[in-house]
Amino acid sequence: MKLGFLYAGQGSQAVGMGKDLYEAYPEFKAVMDSANVGFDVKDVCFNGPAEVLNETKYTQPCMVAFAVGVTKILKNKGIVPEMAAGLSLGEYSALNAAGVLTDEQVISLVAFRGKSMQEAVSGRDCKMIAVLNLDRDKIFEACARVKEEMKDEELNVCEPANFNCPGQITVSGDAAAVDRAGEIMKELGAKRVIPVKVSGPFHTSLMKPAGDKLKERFKEESFGEMQFPVLFNTLGAPKKDEDSIPELLEKQVQSSVYFEDSIRYMAENGIDTIVEIGPGKALSKFVAKTAPEIKVYNVENAADVDALVEALAQ
Repeated sequence: MKLGFLYAGQGSQAVGMGKDLYEAYPEFKAVMDSANVGFDVKDVCFNGPAEVLNETKYTQPCMVAFAVGVTKILKNKGIVPEMAAGLSLGEYSALNAAGVLTDEQVISLVAFRGKSMQEAVSGRDCKMIAVLNLDRDKIFEACARVKEEMKDEELNVCEPANFNCPGQITVSGDAAAVDRAGEIMKELGAKRVIPVKVSGPFHTSLMKPAGDKLKERFKEESFGEMQFPVLFNTLGAPKKDEDSIPELLEKQVQSSVYFEDSIRYMAENGIDTIVEIGPGKALSKFVAKTAPEIKVYNVENAADVDALVEALAQ
């Protein structure tokens, strides 16, 4: 068996997440109790309300604190991956698991990231859509057509955001431009175009102000040695020697996420078992559509931990 970890991103959060883990595992409790980001992380995770948990500035530290706690539980049970990746925000959790970012550091960093992302487009009417069953070339074609049609308008940003799995790509930007892109994509053969409930045009050029803030923040941070390969969103692969982690993280917030490519890289490099860490099973579905030969387990509660330990022991 060759094991990989995948860490969930923003959008998977749910009120109540981690509550039973907090009660069952001292190491998870310690992470939640020590998270110091200007609000009570465990209270927002366990009690919400949803409209608070779903705000980017709260979601990001909550999700990463959850992931850090679960990673510690699994490590204490001898479950450590040979490779890891995370969807968007989840990339920070993967870097924590690999020893690049400490527990306290990663939660503080994503709290700063979430606040910066929320501020980047404050007051701007933005939107994200999920496009089903349309290939990449046609997605890029539709976005280019919108850019040309709306070249004389100020609010004309429309860019591919997430390449999640075969047949599912998200597009984000200014609301009117994204709506027009959706119309063109249907003309080009998209099966469906579905609005996505997010609070900003993540992974587009509209996030450059957040990228600029992260660039300055990273100058104050130290980064540890990577203990196993992490696949980066902007590459869909491990970093090259000439790549720097701060630069990749700065780029990630304002560039497309190639998550499908990361899953394919895992499959091509012998990963046959994946553990998805985080609420929900979105990433497990992406794996099933991209590399169905890989066995996937999801860990979001104490029962899942027990089931994983038993399954891997066999």
